[in-house]
Amino acid sequence: MEGYQGTAIRQPAPPMTYICADCGAENQLKPREPIRCQDCGHRIMYKKRTKRMVQFEAR
Repeated sequence: MEGYQGTAIRQPAPPMTYICADCGAENQLKPREPIRCQDCGHRIMYKKRTKRMVQFEAR
């Protein structure tokens, strides 16, 4: 393999799931896409909570 430089191929970022503050619909938005509900057009969105367990150490 001559000329192989070993550069990593960037995977496209998966769309994030957001919940509309007005109608409650779930929307999947890609990076750099305008923040707007696809059902009602409202512009306030909440990020959906992750199912992964998160643990903090308190002192």
